[in-house]
Amino acid sequence: MISSPIVATIDYSFEGLQHGFLKLPYSRDDSAWGALMIPITVVKRGSGPTVLLTAGNHGDEYEGPVALIKLAGSITTREVSGRVIILPYMNYPAFRAGRRTSPIDQGNLNRTFPGKPDGTITQKIADYIQRHLLPLADFVLDIHSGGRTLDFLPFAAVHVLDDKTQQARCLAAMQAFGAPYSMTMLELDSVGMFDTAVESMGKVFVTTELGGGGSATANTIGIAERGVRGLLVHAGVLEGEPQRVDSILLDMPDGNCFTTCLSDGLLEMCKDLGDTVVAGELLAQVHDATQTGMPAIAYCANRSGVLAARHFPGLIGCGDTLAVVADILHPPS
Repeated sequence: MISSPIVATIDYSFEGLQHGFLKLPYSRDDSAWGALMIPITVVKRGSGPTVLLTAGNHGDEYEGPVALIKLAGSITTREVSGRVIILPYMNYPAFRAGRRTSPIDQGNLNRTFPGKPDGTITQKIADYIQRHLLPLADFVLDIHSGGRTLDFLPFAAVHVLDDKTQQARCLAAMQAFGAPYSMTMLELDSVGMFDTAVESMGKVFVTTELGGGGSATANTIGIAERGVRGLLVHAGVLEGEPQRVDSILLDMPDGNCFTTCLSDGLLEMCKDLGDTVVAGELLAQVHDATQTGMPAIAYCANRSGVLAARHFPGLIGCGDTLAVVADILHPPS
């Protein structure tokens, strides 16, 4: 196997707190012998589990980067039992550009695993994470939101796994994260996902969708910060009592949850996030943006449940996900 061109400036076995970089050589017009310097923090004390905390898998999602960079600046060695690896900007070129995908190679990191050490920049990042970080981890938390084109209810999520013992451990970690909503999630396109890479190695994996619209709010950043702490306590890396949150349990069991737009136009949502809907009820209308006097195209719910996600912002294209309706497994008390 070809070795990774990425070199870490920190030592994962070092006892203590380290702030450093994953150094990836990147020759380009403005820096012939240049490198991408991807920030990373590692804190280790004694024996115990390793928790890998990641964000910036997509570069236009901000709750995770804010929460993790704050954690990297506040965590101390004396409070840790085990090891915490903090990677706040996984796809660093995409993050710096404020884009979902890399401006260098157009790579979507979350569809690139296991990556290639001699591939594109995005493939090299995926390969390093796959071969050098994931084997170290017992727990993995990857923080997402909707980016510039989707908006979500704030939820933590796990997937249905063949290994039910592993799934139960993931569910327990999701509950410890303590988001207002907790989702058993179906992915429409799971090939090459970081999620799949982690789960196939038998690790405990939790992901999130904490809002969207290409920004973050005080509320969603707070959910991310509390969730990270809750998961670290659950893993046994930090001391404390597990937080108790009456999270509303949701499920996305099949593709019928998704409503796909079949035309270009101006989106009018007729339901807001968190609204309950009944099968056949009007979710949205798409208006012709090229001329007046044309009837709007109506989109109705395929199933009953709660509106868990919607397209963002107001213009929509054919093939875009317009809305997601999730089943309610456990309503609020």
